[in-house]
Amino acid sequence: MRASLIQIGVDGDETVEARRARAASLVREQTASDLVVLPELWTVGAFAFDSFEAGAEPLDGPTARAMSEAAREARVWLHAGSVVERAEHDGGPGGTGGGTGGGTALYNTSLVFSPDGERVAAYRKIHRFGFDRGEATLMSAGAEPVTVDLPGITLGLATCYDLRFPELFRALTDAGARALVIPAGWPARRASHWSLLARARAVENQAYVLACGTAGTHAGVPQAGRSAIIDPWGETLAEAPDAGERVVTAELDPAYVDEVREDFPVLRDRVLR
Repeated sequence: MRASLIQIGVDGDETVEARRARAASLVREQTASDLVVLPELWTVGAFAFDSFEAGAEPLDGPTARAMSEAAREARVWLHAGSVVERAEHDGGPGGTGGGTGGGTALYNTSLVFSPDGERVAAYRKIHRFGFDRGEATLMSAGAEPVTVDLPGITLGLATCYDLRFPELFRALTDAGARALVIPAGWPARRASHWSLLARARAVENQAYVLACGTAGTHAGVPQAGRSAIIDPWGETLAEAPDAGERVVTAELDPAYVDEVREDFPVLRDRVLR
């Protein structure tokens, strides 16, 4: 399986419409890949808090439609990064459930599309960044880990700040994930944490990690870039050297996950669950 991470640049001088069209064009170019990944909140910028409300979309909004079409034309599985989702209080992405009644909420929601352009998953970010400000105060939290079955491999979905919470990744591994996909808008000042934690999640779960960051700036916050594909032994297969806009590509071998887990069966020795 060939995977490509699109480390797209986010520039406040570029309109959302122009960046959406540009991202779709970049996806369409990845016809040699099986799986393509975009970063977190690339439409508005992960630190552009003042734009969240105006930039919010429903799950079938313009970004979803553009990404669905791009996935279908390129014939790829597409993790379209995340959008600011505007949703009714309904208990789940696009579903019905025991919500809190009327009104809407904002979520940081990742979308995954099949090569037919069908939306096959939506993951609402569980851990919101900002402590007492920013995303943590403007967005509601997701509640459920999400996995997606692709031919030959199961993806576990996480987003940016989730990377700091290993228990989520253990839950995804327990649910069958063999590749962990992490779109992010990670700031440059903590770039070393990004690289360290991505490798740690790969090693401790014996899974591929596809960590896709952004280039450029988000509301004046320089981004780390350094998108990387890491194998289940913790070896970096491909990595962006900086925060420039680029595509990072590597081959994934689902059988190698089983090989690592069988040859070094650390997961079976877990005591606390």
